[in-house]
Amino acid sequence: MGTNFHGERASGHRALRCARVSIPGQTYLVAFTTHQRVDIFSDAGNATCMAKSLHGLRLWKDAQLLAWVVMPDHLHLLIALGTEESLSGVVQKTKSNAARELKACNPRVGQVWAPAFHDRALRRDEDLRGVARYLVLNPVRAGLVRRVGDYPFWDAVWI
Repeated sequence: MGTNFHGERASGHRALRCARVSIPGQTYLVAFTTHQRVDIFSDAGNATCMAKSLHGLRLWKDAQLLAWVVMPDHLHLLIALGTEESLSGVVQKTKSNAARELKACNPRVGQVWAPAFHDRALRRDEDLRGVARYLVLNPVRAGLVRRVGDYPFWDAVWI
């Protein structure tokens, strides 16, 4: 268990967030899952709506989305933070925007996201393009397609 900034014990997802550090200018590999790992994005319409939501102009003011891939029950992002927003704030904005737009596209969709997310700060010497390649190859490794070019729900700034 972690302790929050008030010195109180935290449990579950709150305990994970207690130790989270958000460093301005840092690049993060981020993943978050759908609520109860439901395959919401197996539906091409839902996946398309999710992909479009990632390009919202309001979303990326200070941070930059370098690469992403929508998987059936989760999302991977490669995010370079700016100086004004925290990683948690950028993720929260991304999740909120995506859920709102997804529900507008498909009103039958219930709760979209699980409450937490996973992140890994990249070392300064890591090859960003290599990390992006690894990220967008997720559909191939998952057996969804044979070649990444056959999967429509990904993008990277280097393309």
